[in-house]
Amino acid sequence: MASNLDRFKKDLDRLIDLGGNLQISMYLATSKEAMTKQIKSVHGKDAESFIKKLPNFNKEYERWYSESLALLRQLLPDRVDNFVSFYEKPKGRKELSYGTYVIQDYLQGIITKNGLGDTIVDTAAAISQFDQQYNIVKAAKGRFESSLFEIRQLVQADLFDSEIDAAKELHKNKFFRAAGAIAGVVLEKHLRQVCDDRKIKITKKHPGISDLNELLKANGVIEVPQWRHISLLGDIRNLCDHSKKQEPKADQVNDLIEGTDKVLKTVF
Repeated sequence: MASNLDRFKKDLDRLIDLGGNLQISMYLATSKEAMTKQIKSVHGKDAESFIKKLPNFNKEYERWYSESLALLRQLLPDRVDNFVSFYEKPKGRKELSYGTYVIQDYLQGIITKNGLGDTIVDTAAAISQFDQQYNIVKAAKGRFESSLFEIRQLVQADLFDSEIDAAKELHKNKFFRAAGAIAGVVLEKHLRQVCDDRKIKITKKHPGISDLNELLKANGVIEVPQWRHISLLGDIRNLCDHSKKQEPKADQVNDLIEGTDKVLKTVF
């Protein structure tokens, strides 16, 4: 089974490859003649085939952005705001210039002209913004491979995966209460780790799933549907840990195990 470390490496490599092709695609769209000449000098007779295989920036960028953002939150959280700023229109923007033009403007094809019809800002202004984003993703690769990189989260994720596998095995052998107890511990530890990573202050000495869930909702980390889902998982966990009068059902524990596995992959 591939470790989380291996999955991160594979995902990063894929995003860097796609980002490089998106970069070329954007250059072609904004400086077609110059970029085509450069591609021909590198690929020769295969240049036309290479160009045809390039991704459509407007169609593929959003997926690249979303996946890159998710990885940066794990690997390079101090650059997340910077990464987002190159994409999102700044609040309170009073004028559109080369300094304030962002990738959202590019995707909408926004061009500004003066009263004489001369172009003030065109889509080429987004090139430097995407270059910056692409460089941040490449920097995440360097940070990932550096001996100084803190791999605590990755190691913990691997441990959580192992514990989820153990819970599934217990469930398979009809040890439902034990399986639910393990999944509940994993869920609680993960939520606490998310709070720590997000610098969310935990005032309660021994917070449970419900307490951590409330903090994550209050700080905008999770939406109401996620909060409700985690609340339900917390109720099942309590049934497994505390209620001796009522035995947890197989489907309830399965929901807890599968739900916890989903939270591990979507809440961070």
